[in-house]
Amino acid sequence: MRAPRIVALPGVYRPRSDTALLREALAGLSQRGPRRWLDVCTGTGALALAAHGLGAPDVTAVDIAPRAVRNTRLNALLNRARLRVLRGDLFAPVTGERFDAIVANPPYVPTPHGSRRTRGSEAWDAGPDGRLVLDRFCTEAADRLNPSGVVLLVQSSLADPARSAAMLAAGGLRVREAGRHDGPLGPIAAAREDFLRRTDRLPEEGAARESLVVLWAERPGPDRP
Repeated sequence: MRAPRIVALPGVYRPRSDTALLREALAGLSQRGPRRWLDVCTGTGALALAAHGLGAPDVTAVDIAPRAVRNTRLNALLNRARLRVLRGDLFAPVTGERFDAIVANPPYVPTPHGSRRTRGSEAWDAGPDGRLVLDRFCTEAADRLNPSGVVLLVQSSLADPARSAAMLAAGGLRVREAGRHDGPLGPIAAAREDFLRRTDRLPEEGAARESLVVLWAERPGPDRP
């Protein structure tokens, strides 16, 4: 599959290693042939376009930021891809709908109280524990899946992946780890290293490192009890 052409407008999260890790898991999921895909917190639309490129016939992309919606529509045009692009908060634009696959790269970087907002920071700022959006997503995702549907969620170890797994499991989903990358802090988290050490999200001493984790959460279905 040829990689889609992705343009990132000013103030829109540029695809990085977390996007690449989630894209790898998405390619594995596509072999099962899900038809209806939802990309939540789409940003540039990179993952929605990846699903389209893997042959998904029905792809919806959602983001709360107007500039991200414009960016996704631009990239869909550049790649001659038919996507449904909606603006709204998480699942609000698709109320009442169900999907075979949901992919999400939501905000997960722990953010000090009173931090000054910058253009595009809603794509990564996620409250003091990094879970401002994650908790809501993990609570609501199961109800948006068809039987045998799968959620693919990427986040940092700084924001407690075990809690995400437990919340998804509480919604009746079977959860496993589908990808991991260990390395130094990304540029956004690295700028907050002192805060992360003060709040025990990093050890007091030693190298500042994190893991990016992809969770696979599946709703049981008739063929997968």
